[in-house]
Amino acid sequence: MLDFYFAAPPGNLTSTVFWGILGLLFGSFLNVVIHRIPKMMQREIDNFIAEESGAKPAHAEPYNLMVPRSACPHCGHQITAAENIPILSYLLIGGKCKACKAPISSRYPIVEAITGVITAYVVWQFGSGVAGISAIIFACLLIALTGIDLDTQLLPDSLTLPLLWLGLAVNIQFTFVPLEQAVIGAMAGYLSLWSVYWLFKLVTGKEGMGYGDFKLLAALGAWLGWQALPQIILLSSIVGAVVGIALIVSGKLGKGKPIPFGPYLAGAGLIAMIWGKQINTLYFNLFT
Repeated sequence: MLDFYFAAPPGNLTSTVFWGILGLLFGSFLNVVIHRIPKMMQREIDNFIAEESGAKPAHAEPYNLMVPRSACPHCGHQITAAENIPILSYLLIGGKCKACKAPISSRYPIVEAITGVITAYVVWQFGSGVAGISAIIFACLLIALTGIDLDTQLLPDSLTLPLLWLGLAVNIQFTFVPLEQAVIGAMAGYLSLWSVYWLFKLVTGKEGMGYGDFKLLAALGAWLGWQALPQIILLSSIVGAVVGIALIVSGKLGKGKPIPFGPYLAGAGLIAMIWGKQINTLYFNLFT
């Protein structure tokens, strides 16, 4: 029975539904990751500064992805298991804390729903063997990075670097591309944006992007190979430009205010993994 769910071929409806439900649970955990990793990073910085100055650690109590238990930021009410069922709990409690009635961000069920849908679709496309489960991990890390970058304009090394190494490890057996293409993809991905960064800085004296973007594109190259990089860069640039212009025109974004590029890279990387071959085929059919 386990083999059926963990080694099902592409297009299997039962396996797709099973993994889609699991994806909702993954999304619930990703909400924790998105919320806590920036706080964990800040606590490390605070403790380092305190240590350098000879003071006591600013944060002595443990704080990681497992502890303490999730709680309402307004009143401290600890979230029970019944209140932590993906999407359903949010609907049942009306999107408000059960104790203090403070509103709960709709982003939580949105992340859960997106993760569930993507997980199901990935299994439908790749099956639930090595390729499918690897693609789920790929998608989950991209979703977490997107949420963190939108909140903080940071792409933490604690996520981008494991994503890169996992891509190389997965492709040892040519899961998505040959290992040689994955290694070249990682190098080319990093160096391409690194070069753009320094060229832009030399010309304008300003920083156009962060180092996390270099590492994220390197990770995408490690998963999908160097051939996918032009497609990823083109897709992310077009979407980023369209969204940026729309935000400026609508008045929701002032000129000169930075826009995180990580979400567009992540979205383009996911599109390239799932539909990259179809996009290339369509392109060649239209222009050849």
